[in-house]
Amino acid sequence: MDLRPRRWLAMGVGAVAAGALFTGAAMATGCTDPGAVLRGPLPRQAAGVPWGAYLGSGPEGVQRIQRFERWLGRAELKVGHTYLAGHRWSDIEGGDPRILRAWARWQHGAAGRLFVLNVPMLERNEEGVSDARVGALLRQGASGRFDAHFVTLARHLTGLGLQDTVIVLGWEMNGTTYTGRCAPHPQAWRAYFRSIVTAMRSVPGQRFRFEFTPSRGRDAIPWTRCYPGDDVVDIVGMDSYDQPPGDDFDDQVDQPFGLRRHVEFAAAHRKPFSYPEWGLFRNGDNAEYMRRMLAWIAENPPEYHTLTDYCPHGVWSCDENPRASQVLRSVQYSPAGAAPEAAPEHRAERQGLIPTRWLDALLGQRRQCPRASRRPC
Repeated sequence: MDLRPRRWLAMGVGAVAAGALFTGAAMATGCTDPGAVLRGPLPRQAAGVPWGAYLGSGPEGVQRIQRFERWLGRAELKVGHTYLAGHRWSDIEGGDPRILRAWARWQHGAAGRLFVLNVPMLERNEEGVSDARVGALLRQGASGRFDAHFVTLARHLTGLGLQDTVIVLGWEMNGTTYTGRCAPHPQAWRAYFRSIVTAMRSVPGQRFRFEFTPSRGRDAIPWTRCYPGDDVVDIVGMDSYDQPPGDDFDDQVDQPFGLRRHVEFAAAHRKPFSYPEWGLFRNGDNAEYMRRMLAWIAENPPEYHTLTDYCPHGVWSCDENPRASQVLRSVQYSPAGAAPEAAPEHRAERQGLIPTRWLDALLGQRRQCPRASRRPC
């Protein structure tokens, strides 16, 4: 069963990118009191890996990058990450042009920036389409019926100078949330993925990299059964939140189809790996998870990683997770050695005319997430 909240997208989901690599000892298993969060040696920032954080929907996600950087201590975010809506094919072809234009301006604003775009494989992507219908649609996709939509998207991206975009195609396909899921017909899903990649690579000037990104764990189907082939996959990603399956971080690492299996699978296929989505969830304000996930990323450097930052996952966009927030800020070191701001600037935004989470809802991003439960101490 897919325990992730659904991501309803009317305008497309904006996501600023970001997360850094760190080294440091993992904390012991158990509850963490606020005073213990920063005890012991702090993790050290590692260089060379682009990082990011999910900060909002559409163009406003770009606008929040500088505020988030100052909150961290003037760190520089190198990854921009957003999602195309999947209501109709017109969304998947590029949707509202303001979204991609905003991210193109951000990427072109400085050298070394990476743009990551999640692309649904089918329209009605979050509308509870039946397995039987999904299987039929996957077979149609495998036959090339929907290729023209992805050619249109590829032309939009190259026309905006986003020809080197990382395309996260049909993410979390091993779950049950999205219409473009794998379990109803794995063979057709693999063939359809291949057909989309071939279609998008046919557009002159493109240098896209295509990413295969399941969610951590087995879910509805072992994600290894969905892998479409080394010739059409450039990066092996994984979305991993602090939630079941897994009672603690060790379980998240060692469970079947968990974090260790992901790293080993990518190495066996000679592919880089990534974490497009990671962060807090079912276990609430879990400072231990934050520290250990950062340590895992440092010990196993990915191509890039992107922390999810909206409630209940947020360490910047909401106040429910102060201990995990403190851990994240403790491992950020600014280039000039400047200290982080004493108070998160985003709180002034939330206290203004329209709070951040309300703005997201007005833009069509109606996330239906239950409040995370707290682990009793």
